Amino acid sequence: MEIRRLRVDDYPELVHLWLKAGLPFKPKGRDSPEAIARQMEINPDFFIGAFENGKLVGAVIASSDVRKGWINRLAVDPDYRRRGVAKTLIAEAEKALRKKGLRIFCALIEESNVASRELFKKCGYVEHRDIIYFSKRDSDEI
Repeated sequence: MEIRRLRVDDYPELVHLWLKAGLPFKPKGRDSPEAIARQMEINPDFFIGAFENGKLVGAVIASSDVRKGWINRLAVDPDYRRRGVAKTLIAEAEKALRKKGLRIFCALIEESNVASRELFKKCGYVEHRDIIYFSKRDSDEI
């Protein structure tokens, strides 16, 4: 497995992976080619891909709110699950965030996604059941 920074020209494969892995996709908003390119330009090290024989089989996007690092959009091709791809991507995202001086790492996971919740626990994350997440969006596409 090869781990490398994703590039703008990886975008079609990234979208295909998200869809195959069942992640939501907002092509007119946060996931548009322009939005992804802009994010990659600002923090190129935060877009990480796992490749097997040249094929994108896993990806993660890290982000930062300056106080905490966030693990976002972790996706693994269903045909490559249970091979350590997700654990490797989490570790790589943490490494990229540490380079920015961050020492707290977080992930938001839907309650119904038991596999992801268990994965993050195995990676040393603590589940906080006492926090309620709020969001406000200017558009459903964001």
